[in-house]
Amino acid sequence: MSFRPILIIPGEKKSIFFEIFFKSLNAKVFTSPLILICDKKNLIKEIKKYKFNKFIEQINLRKIHSKKFYKKKIYAIHVNNKNPSIYINDCFKVAFKLIKEGLTQKMINGPINKTKTLKKKYLGVTEFVAKSFNINKFAMLIYNKKLSVCPITTHLPLKLVAKKITKKIVKEKIIVIDNFYKKHLGIKPKIAITGLNPHCESVLKFNEDNKIIGPVIKSFKNKINVKGPFPADTIFLKNNRKKFDVIIGMYHDQVLTPIKTLFEYEAINITIGLPFLRVTPDHGPNEKMIGKNISNPISLIRSLEFLDKND
Repeated sequence: MSFRPILIIPGEKKSIFFEIFFKSLNAKVFTSPLILICDKKNLIKEIKKYKFNKFIEQINLRKIHSKKFYKKKIYAIHVNNKNPSIYINDCFKVAFKLIKEGLTQKMINGPINKTKTLKKKYLGVTEFVAKSFNINKFAMLIYNKKLSVCPITTHLPLKLVAKKITKKIVKEKIIVIDNFYKKHLGIKPKIAITGLNPHCESVLKFNEDNKIIGPVIKSFKNKINVKGPFPADTIFLKNNRKKFDVIIGMYHDQVLTPIKTLFEYEAINITIGLPFLRVTPDHGPNEKMIGKNISNPISLIRSLEFLDKND
C-alpha cells in the first residue's frame, strides 16, 4: 500500500533547516512518507555534518507517479543548483508540479530569503504560493490549537496598511478562516477582530474601526461567529483571548508579536485558502545559529504533526 507523502523544500542552503529537520525525525511524531526537494550535494553535506544515519532514497522525478511510498520513509528529488539565483524557485516548481498532478496535497517549505528569491515581486512566500495557483482569496494563519492569529495585511510597510484595509479584504479573510476551520479542524471557529487604531479610536474624522471593520462584522450576524473590533492592547489578555479560536489583526506585528510571545516555537504558519495544505515552521534562516546545533525544532515538529493528521 502506498501512502501520500509530504513534500519538503528545505529552502535556503545557509540556514538551520536541516539541523531542525534531523532533530524532528528523532521525535518520531509522524508516519507520512517525506520527500525532500533539494540539491543532492547539499543534502549529502548536511547528512555528514549532523551525522544523520537514516536511509534517504533518491527517486527519479520522471518515474515518481509509479512509485510506492511507505510510512516513515524519507525520499529525495535532486534539483540542480548550478544557478543559485533560481535554485529555490526551481524547487518550488517541482513541488507545485507534483501537487497539480495529484501526487499529494501536503507541503512544507523551510526558511526563504524573500528579497533574494521573490525579487520584490511579492510581499512574502504566502502571496507567491497563492499566485502560483491563481488563488486570490487566501490568508496567513499562525496556528496553535489553543489560539491562532491572522493578519489582514502581511509584510506591508506600516505607512501603507490603512490604505489596504477595505470591507472586501476583511470579509474575505473571515470567510477563508471560517471555511478552513470547518473543513480541516471540524469546528466552527470563534473569531475576534482587532481595530486598526489604538483603543479603536481616532482623532481623525474617518475611523476605520467604525466605518469598515464594524459594518463587516455586523454583516455576518447569525452566519459566522465573529466579534469586534476589539482594542489590540487588551484582546490578548488571558480572560479575553480564551473566548476565541482565532484573532484577526490589521497588520503583521499587531498579532504576530503577541502570538510568538505566548507560544514561542509552538506555532506554525499555514497558508489557508489554497487547494492543498502548505505549512512552514515559524522561523527564518537564522544564519547566526548555523553549526551550533542548539536550534529548537518544535515548530517543524508541529508542522509535521499537523500535516500527518490532515491526510
